[in-house]
Amino acid sequence: MKTVSCFVFLFIASISTFGQIANDNSMSVMLDGKEFKTQPRQIKMGSYAYFTGNATKPDKMLRIWLGDYYGRSAVESGTYLIVNADHPDTKENIKKAQDLGKYKGIAAIKYVEETKEPRMEYHVGESQNNDETLEVKAGTDGFIEVTFNATLTGSYWKEKASATVLGGLGRIKDKIESKVITSATGFDSDIDPEGNGYKKQDKKDTIVLKDGKMKLKKN
Repeated sequence: MKTVSCFVFLFIASISTFGQIANDNSMSVMLDGKEFKTQPRQIKMGSYAYFTGNATKPDKMLRIWLGDYYGRSAVESGTYLIVNADHPDTKENIKKAQDLGKYKGIAAIKYVEETKEPRMEYHVGESQNNDETLEVKAGTDGFIEVTFNATLTGSYWKEKASATVLGGLGRIKDKIESKVITSATGFDSDIDPEGNGYKKQDKKDTIVLKDGKMKLKKN
């Protein structure tokens, strides 16, 4: 446990260069009829940035990305066209938003929830090209306000048996460290199962987000 504590301490010290540790930000949304309320962060890595709101027990993440017509992160006031979260900044998505002439840019939303600990199974939701929109208001006080409604395509993921066996105690240790980081910093550390040793299941559903609101101080 000393190793985990040391790792987390170093991570918190370094995350301040691109994230926010303590803030007055807020996020709330009705997620399939149940309120999901948390404190979001803006995570920056070079020119790439996104907003993420996380919770624990179980681990949950709601991530929002806003982009302009050049595929860059954007936080200007206006209406954004919500697009496919798996492939948001494609030429087709950007052209559609641009041709309609009423959007500031594009937006993508992704939701992840741990359904079996420790990060053995997940429920994932991704925004689609459903002609839904997201509103952004950038205030002079440095805060931005975001409002949204969206229907996400839901999928289910399970850890591959090979990843469990081959990863052994080292994989369990890594997952515990990631859970501690997520809890301590609000950074969604390795919470996304895709491409991380998990298999997508056949089961599908929808995840409905209603009355989504986020207020956040820009980095």
